Amino acid sequence: MAEPGEGLPEEVLALIFRHLSLRDRAAAARVCRAWAAAATCSAVWHDTKISCECELEGMLPPYLSACLDHVHNLRLEFEPSRKPSRRAAIELLMVLAGRAPGLRGLRLECRGEKPLFDAGRDVLEAVHAVCGAASQLRHLDLRRLPFTLDNALVLQAARSCPELHSLFLDNSTLVGSVGPGSVLELLEACPRLRALGLHLASLSHAILEALAAPDRAPFALLALRCACPEDARASPLPNEAWVSLRRRHPGLAVELELEPALPAESVTRVLQPAVPVAALRLNLSGDTVGPLRFAAHHYAATLCALEVRAAASAELNAALEELAARCAALREVHCFCVVSHSVLDAFRAHCPRLRTYTLKLKREPHPWRPTLLA
Repeated sequence: MAEPGEGLPEEVLALIFRHLSLRDRAAAARVCRAWAAAATCSAVWHDTKISCECELEGMLPPYLSACLDHVHNLRLEFEPSRKPSRRAAIELLMVLAGRAPGLRGLRLECRGEKPLFDAGRDVLEAVHAVCGAASQLRHLDLRRLPFTLDNALVLQAARSCPELHSLFLDNSTLVGSVGPGSVLELLEACPRLRALGLHLASLSHAILEALAAPDRAPFALLALRCACPEDARASPLPNEAWVSLRRRHPGLAVELELEPALPAESVTRVLQPAVPVAALRLNLSGDTVGPLRFAAHHYAATLCALEVRAAASAELNAALEELAARCAALREVHCFCVVSHSVLDAFRAHCPRLRTYTLKLKREPHPWRPTLLA
């Protein structure tokens, strides 16, 4: 009798199996020889998502270990407060470090709450090991890693991963320990870097000048997070430096996230007229109306996404209406407070590219879900 997989080409089976969870891939590989060959081919594992929360609770399965050589881009999820999940993630990273030449992309995402006073040293050591071994690594995303990142990690990436195209260090830590000096070394060692995520304290005038250098490859994205005390004390960046950077890279997009730790005077220093802000997220403890009006006047040509967390007020409604009238390129708007009907009308009337919005006219149970436009 014919085996159940004999009627489908391996390429078709691989296309199906790549959408399965880790456990389902392992189950498919046990069905028959044809399915086993398809489930372990490189096409299935090229882009892989692994959840240590629901798929890896004990030792690394032999099936997964045998397929790690095929993984080019890995998204790894784990819960640091649960020991089995954390241990599985670290074990996987360390095994990957021993067989990492083919790894091109690594994205780490932590779920749940981080244990109090947890520095994450064991997790960071595993990330160091991967960076030290993955000489072809092109994309490293640590935005969802809630531990303090430091100069040693940046320098490890600079020395061992010269092919880096993107590096995101703008995570939710309460302490900023990456200095501008290590970022400068990174830029010098990784000439193809075109996307960078940093805390504001890690940025400097010298870095903007390095990015604007004539021999620099096209730079596309700079994500800046202002969320810790070091960010509030960061030196101001002159508007002229942004003018030069924008002239050198006309396609540059800046994502700017301002958190409650940033006092009003620091907000004024961060918001420079020449910054090509494409995404603006305001979650300030103080004035939000002023930054919104500033954005309406200076970022109208570049602003595509806006997120606001503030207390509802008539002044906020007026600022949102003005921004809607000026920023026609907006594609998404999310306000996590009740707004007036005129605000909703303004965005729908003046922003023809709008695709999704969260503009609630009355209080609703959380989470607030966005409205999608056809």
